[in-house]
Amino acid sequence: MNDFDVVIVGAGISGIGSAYHLMDKCPGKTYTILEAREALGGTWDLFRYPGIRSDSDMHTLGFNFKPWTEAKAIADGPSIKKYLNETVDEYGIRDHIRYGHKVVTADWDSEKAQWSVIAEHDGVQETITCNFLMMCSGYYSYTHPYTPEFKGIENYKGTLIHPQLWPEDLDYTNKKVVVIGSGATAMTLVPAMADKAESVTMVQRSPTYVVSRPDQDKIANTLRKLLPEKWAYAITRFKNTRLQSLMYNRTRTQPEKVKARLLGWVREALGPDYDVEKHFTPNYNPWDQRLCLIPNGDLYKSIRSGKTTVVTEEIDAITETGLLLKTGEELEADILITATGLNLLLLGGAEFTVDGAKVDFPDTFTYKGMMYSDIPNLIQTFGYINASWTLRADLTSEYACRVINKMDELGVEQATPRLREEDKDMEPRPWIEDFSAGYMQRVMHLFPRQGNDPWRNTQNFELDKKMIRKAPLEDGALLFGPSEAVYPTVQVEVPEKTAA
Repeated sequence: MNDFDVVIVGAGISGIGSAYHLMDKCPGKTYTILEAREALGGTWDLFRYPGIRSDSDMHTLGFNFKPWTEAKAIADGPSIKKYLNETVDEYGIRDHIRYGHKVVTADWDSEKAQWSVIAEHDGVQETITCNFLMMCSGYYSYTHPYTPEFKGIENYKGTLIHPQLWPEDLDYTNKKVVVIGSGATAMTLVPAMADKAESVTMVQRSPTYVVSRPDQDKIANTLRKLLPEKWAYAITRFKNTRLQSLMYNRTRTQPEKVKARLLGWVREALGPDYDVEKHFTPNYNPWDQRLCLIPNGDLYKSIRSGKTTVVTEEIDAITETGLLLKTGEELEADILITATGLNLLLLGGAEFTVDGAKVDFPDTFTYKGMMYSDIPNLIQTFGYINASWTLRADLTSEYACRVINKMDELGVEQATPRLREEDKDMEPRPWIEDFSAGYMQRVMHLFPRQGNDPWRNTQNFELDKKMIRKAPLEDGALLFGPSEAVYPTVQVEVPEKTAA
């Protein structure tokens, strides 16, 4: 069977959650999940480097319908993948997954009210059709990680690795390891490798804000002993989402106070003689980029032990034996790890057409951060950059089910976000605002724009609950039924697209 009511693309957290919500809220709808890789799990199957773990607590990174019951709230990759496998088996999702199916194109036919999705499987293109398409393919390229152009990188004679492409047989025992980067991946790798390696050096061009938290949530673990599992999970999830929101809002309203508090914690951990100003004091405000969470202060312990060194300096070149810094200092490396980030990828890199016309997504506006102007029956899941991904993934799945059920209620086969007359003068803004991370800024010109309500990607869980879960579906912008002849497209002038 290749014709379904719904096609879900991606079998990671977003896709698995979407399948559950679809089965729960739209019973009777047929669906399949197309997964490009040969295993489920997305990020949690792809990354295999030492220490791989979440940087969000699992009471909010976990699904709202399946409690996280492990003692550790900051969980390792294998534990998260185990949780996802339990989910697909518990709710009968596994048999709906088609592995090795990479979506390359999707075309909407208004006359048929149908998406034709072409996926490559074993070198052969296969067409799968559906009425509604849910893109849950993540936000970055799984095959092409980001590595800056380092002068002399071709001369390096040691072992060169990007964490996204980690070799299974790597032995780093008694090796000199240099990790380039200062994000979550680097700060996970460094203490994890320090136990076996001769030395580990983290080289960063500029610092990142770091916060240490226990890997276990004592309140959550106590509640599980006293209350039913679902009650304990719901209370913990509410507590943690409120704390996340409070923390983020405070960074927006009192950035200097938050900065002082964060740096004070680092000084307490590393002592008065450590140069916190140089190595842990960023030149931006907290949450202008994502904070790095380290469990139980493991990075600090590794630094204090002498096994880990942080170097804050620009790289001049990569040599045959390691790194040459702009200061003239050379760092020897048997293993060089480029923890330099991701390449963002919109909608899994697939090409979209509507009635044969190619969709240029930068010319569209995002509708509530999930749909796109003038594109029917398409919803994308993109989580939060300032909170746990799954909080928004669950909201997005719930909303998709509301739209599908509303179409059934009205007896129509199409729901299309369309710009209204009052929207024509709104100012186009980047899809993600107030976030200076390079991996975002490099590609924002390739993403849709946002504007005024409801054309917003708020990145705010409390606002989204009102806008996505509670607001009326029929708002004058989301049109149900064949609307092309009745509602002319409103044009909004979009500035010329340029790379950041």
